[in-house]
Amino acid sequence: MEIEELSNCEALPLLSLNHVSLLCRSVWNSLRFYEEVLGFVVIKRPSSFNFNGAWLYNYGIGIHLIESPAMEDYESRPINPKDNHISFQCTDVGLVKRRLQDMGMRYVTAVVEDDGVKVDQVFFHDPDGYMVELCNCENIPIIPISACAFKPRGSSFKKASISKCGFMETVMMESLSLDMMNFSF
Repeated sequence: MEIEELSNCEALPLLSLNHVSLLCRSVWNSLRFYEEVLGFVVIKRPSSFNFNGAWLYNYGIGIHLIESPAMEDYESRPINPKDNHISFQCTDVGLVKRRLQDMGMRYVTAVVEDDGVKVDQVFFHDPDGYMVELCNCENIPIIPISACAFKPRGSSFKKASISKCGFMETVMMESLSLDMMNFSF
């Protein structure tokens, strides 16, 4: 699905997300996690690298592991869905939870709801404390903000169209301000 941008700023010629690079204390432990838990496959990486690491690939994305034994331990960090994380869509959140339980992995769950549509989320850490989310996020459609049912009003709308950049941010803030005024009266 392509999303029409209303901004006049020229975007970079990006195609897609290629990979996520992660520092890890043990390439071996992280490799096993991404293979056994998330189903990634080890792929060849360039022989010119002079440091320990591994490349994995699946689901149209690569994960590059870079060994850094001096990383601090994360064991005591709570699993926080509002922390930085990488998210993967899955087809069966219930199965994900059962498999994580079978592996003895700690996880937390959350539910996001919008207009009666629910998304189930499961969050857990990899061996180095990076947050991973598995969800059925495809349940919520991707809707450009320009298709939402609010009408920008006032002078900020006109100013934003002149400045070219920040148009959607201005429209969103104006809509939020109007919503907040409705609450305060």
